[in-house]
Amino acid sequence: MSVSPDLVRKQSVGIVGAGAAGLITAHILLQDGFEDVQLLTRDKSAGGVWARERIYPGVSINNVHGEFCFSPLPMPTPQVSMGKRLSGEDMCAYMENFANTFLPGKIRFETEILDICRADGSGWEVEVQDLKTDVKQVLTYARIVLCTGGCSEPSIPGSLSAEAAKRAGFLGPVIHSSEFANHVDRILEDHKVNPDYSVVVVGGGKSAQDISALLARLGVKVTIVFERLDAFLAYPVQLPDSIRKSRFLAIMASHIELRTKLERFLHTTWFGGKITHAFWDLLEWASYKALNIPEDSPLRNSYSIFWGIRTTDEGIGRKDCFYSLSLDGKIKLAAPNRAMGYTGDGQALLLRDGTELKANAVILATGFRSSWTGIFTEKTIEELGLGRHAPLTDDKEYIWDYTSFSQPPSSHPHSGQWSTSIYRGLVPSKNINRRDFAINGAIFTTNNGYGFEVMAHWISSYFLGDKMRLPTSPEEALMHAERDSAWMRKRFPEMLLWVNESYSSNLAFWSWPQAMDELLDDMGVPSMRSGGNWLTWPFKVISPAEIKDLGEERRARRGEGH
Repeated sequence: MSVSPDLVRKQSVGIVGAGAAGLITAHILLQDGFEDVQLLTRDKSAGGVWARERIYPGVSINNVHGEFCFSPLPMPTPQVSMGKRLSGEDMCAYMENFANTFLPGKIRFETEILDICRADGSGWEVEVQDLKTDVKQVLTYARIVLCTGGCSEPSIPGSLSAEAAKRAGFLGPVIHSSEFANHVDRILEDHKVNPDYSVVVVGGGKSAQDISALLARLGVKVTIVFERLDAFLAYPVQLPDSIRKSRFLAIMASHIELRTKLERFLHTTWFGGKITHAFWDLLEWASYKALNIPEDSPLRNSYSIFWGIRTTDEGIGRKDCFYSLSLDGKIKLAAPNRAMGYTGDGQALLLRDGTELKANAVILATGFRSSWTGIFTEKTIEELGLGRHAPLTDDKEYIWDYTSFSQPPSSHPHSGQWSTSIYRGLVPSKNINRRDFAINGAIFTTNNGYGFEVMAHWISSYFLGDKMRLPTSPEEALMHAERDSAWMRKRFPEMLLWVNESYSSNLAFWSWPQAMDELLDDMGVPSMRSGGNWLTWPFKVISPAEIKDLGEERRARRGEGH
């Protein structure tokens, strides 16, 4: 039985997480008239991964200035000069400003989520623990939005854990990158006492690179161990916004649906496929060239820009960036290699090739596991339909005859063993008709600001019972998710095991504009909003300003006044 929008607005909404996705979701719901909205976070401040207690000097974000922001609040000029990239301090200040401006009194801080389950009849029960008092209680909400992201639960190999280090007699700190901010001062103090103090960083992702670069700039001896680095973009001069902030890269990357003649030409014709491959090969070559990386350098041992989902934007590069410091010998490279454990004497880290790396501290930039497993029981995950499952269909049933997909990298041997159950990365398929549970922040894109805001509008329309383009049944929603999973396996053949279901229920990396267009179409509002004519539209800058009045458009479509 449907519920009137007026009644829905009076019912409570609990938002789990106060990072970027949680903040914009709460704001949109409040703007849409929801009267009882509360955010829950274990942190002491707003911002999620950019919370004040998590950031550290030198951490940066790939998004350029003006890109990772929301339409209600312009982003000030960066406080710290890092080319056109945003620093952790910039992101922290912006998130705190957003929370203070739009969500005063709406966030319950230092609140650990212990369990989320469906209440008897309807609604949700959330068991929480106050981290200041240790008092536990059960909160009830009519609706839940899960905004925990995939960057809160460290993934640490057992052989490299602090417990394994202790058993081997390793006495130095063993720190996951997510906790680096809490330990950096101790490392620097120990380094002052011992000039030979050395740190080994395990991992090739952006956190590993940022941490290594920071320590090297401060004079600490650093060695980084990796098998492959994230891909990166670099240029002799800063790319114009018409390239970097437009649909251009998205068009060249391809999407599950090719909606325009240009996209169909680039990805389904022989000549278009050649152009597409040549473009991405040129971009990769130019990136190495811009940073003067020799052809035999381990720094070239990275994933493909086209086929991957992890790419660092180095811009024009800096003398003190990770790559420059590595080329100058200030960061030692143990690559390609893998850390296997600790030596028997507790003095070093043992690598796959038998090398022993002496270390006083070890930093594990080894990624994150799902943030959902700790707040849902297996029973609830199954009932709700949050978990992964074995594919229900053969990938051969789905045909994407893209010429741009010729010569893909080898698939991981286990890459085809799971499918997501999340419709569009926003709603568990089993729960599609109940309209009381949604997810924001589980679609992996390169523009989280614009993406999270559109997703928040979609979720609000979904909760309000708006007329939307939705599956008619859980079974139809699940088959849609199956198709998306098959696409992800084909489009990113070696990447799927890197991500977890709480951050990548769907992958729309470079192609985020097309993915957001689909969500706008679902809501029945105009898509492809950046405009332009038949010649200029690929180069028109996409700005959060173009979705500033999206709430008004949705209300007008619903037949409601201001």
